[in-house]
Amino acid sequence: MLDWSMSAPNVGPPLSASEERTWAMVAHIGVLVAAWFAMGFLCPLVIWLIYRYRSDYVRQHALESLNFQLSLLIYTAVAVILILITFGLGVLIIVPLILIGAVAALVVIVVATVAAAGGSEYRYPLTIRFVK
Repeated sequence: MLDWSMSAPNVGPPLSASEERTWAMVAHIGVLVAAWFAMGFLCPLVIWLIYRYRSDYVRQHALESLNFQLSLLIYTAVAVILILITFGLGVLIIVPLILIGAVAALVVIVVATVAAAGGSEYRYPLTIRFVK
């Protein structure tokens, strides 16, 4: 008989504090590896799916990183659409904004990784909270 009162499946023992910080850091910095394939959201998504029931700390950091990556994906799609709508004239405005945004995204990813390593929470700026 199934025990419907359980809130989470039996997925293994809880993570140690060191493991929590490590996986929280990977949820942020791992997007740089996945971004080479234009799939920056995959790393935090996989970490969230694997560790969401084992550690609330890792779950929070993975969700924050996932929401930021999804927001970046939407902002990029909007930029491409604006370039297409303006028949390329938007390039003069959009490309510099994309470059500034890319540098800013890299900075906040590093800041989030350092915060995760230090055991503190971090909220990305300009992030749409798709997944809660």
